[in-house]
Amino acid sequence: MAKSLRSFAAVERFLSEVSGDARRPGYVLLGSEAFLYQMCRRGVLSALVPPELRDFCLHDIDLAETSIFETLDLAQTPSLMAPFQVLFIRNVKSLYGRGSKKDEFAAIDDYFRRPNPQALLIFVADHIALPSDVRRMDMTDKERAEKIRETLGEACSVVELQQVSEDDAVAWVLDAAVKGGTPFSDDAARELVDALGADMLTIASELEKLLLFAQAEGAARVEVVDVETMVSAAKQRSLYELTDAISLKDAPRALALLQGLLNASEGGDEAAIGHVFMLAKTYRQMLILNEKRVTDQRAMWGVLWPGFRVAPFAADQLIAQARRYRDRGELTRGLRAIARADLELRSSPPDKKLVLERLVLQLCGVVRAEALAEAS
Repeated sequence: MAKSLRSFAAVERFLSEVSGDARRPGYVLLGSEAFLYQMCRRGVLSALVPPELRDFCLHDIDLAETSIFETLDLAQTPSLMAPFQVLFIRNVKSLYGRGSKKDEFAAIDDYFRRPNPQALLIFVADHIALPSDVRRMDMTDKERAEKIRETLGEACSVVELQQVSEDDAVAWVLDAAVKGGTPFSDDAARELVDALGADMLTIASELEKLLLFAQAEGAARVEVVDVETMVSAAKQRSLYELTDAISLKDAPRALALLQGLLNASEGGDEAAIGHVFMLAKTYRQMLILNEKRVTDQRAMWGVLWPGFRVAPFAADQLIAQARRYRDRGELTRGLRAIARADLELRSSPPDKKLVLERLVLQLCGVVRAEALAEAS
């Protein structure tokens, strides 16, 4: 980036350290900002994992399926096929479940006293949301983050992936557009960020489409009218439309909207996980609006903190959706279902679309979670 932005500073420091001589044997990526996580992962792969050796030296581990003891054994064992190993370790929250986990943390401490210099362990703590303004951090998330700092943080360097602020998102758009060959006007960049609620995954995707559109049209730069024209399609495809259909229990429409989202997205794990991430965020927003009995936009801005606010075009729609849930427990059950789907997607299922379709049917109340489990 042309200039360092506060929201990206932690990622830049991490990547500089990982690619240099000061690399630590372990890191914790703390926070649910998926865009920054992608930046970290790509930077690590670029610096340490040659494409031709990826099958031998890159390990994606889920602690729900592989114990921390097996994981540490893998890290300690030199690879016969590659000079260096990188382990991305997900589902870190399982280390903080029921029980003291003394043996697990003793094994972690023992490993980092004598770490394998040819291995890098990256713990992904994406079950914790870090808002751009930490003063707005949820108390539960604050307690979880502190536990991680007191345990894993003793052995690993903690990299905080806070949600990108709106101002930094605008600056990122302006810089990325110049690098992409067609600059944005300041107002166009602001319009893009406002329209998509500073959701960086979606912003990056729509930015690419806008650049292609401007270059095809021979435009000197992207203006507000271009954003309004092109991003309107993204609004129609957005997850707000999907959650609207779900809140109305309109399963056929919800499945059709899901198909539209999938058709409009690039394939791969990251796209599917991104949809589930945004679905979880929308459900959390609805839960807060429902609990606070919000009925208008003015009240909404008082209960949703910066970085967690709703895109302006969807504010009234989301308030209406939240009010349809008379049983608040339905929203919390929905969040648990989304979390299960997220875990399944990260486990490389044979059919990601089927995972998402099952989730939508469950959220619409067409079938119960038990029936879906039996069907699978």
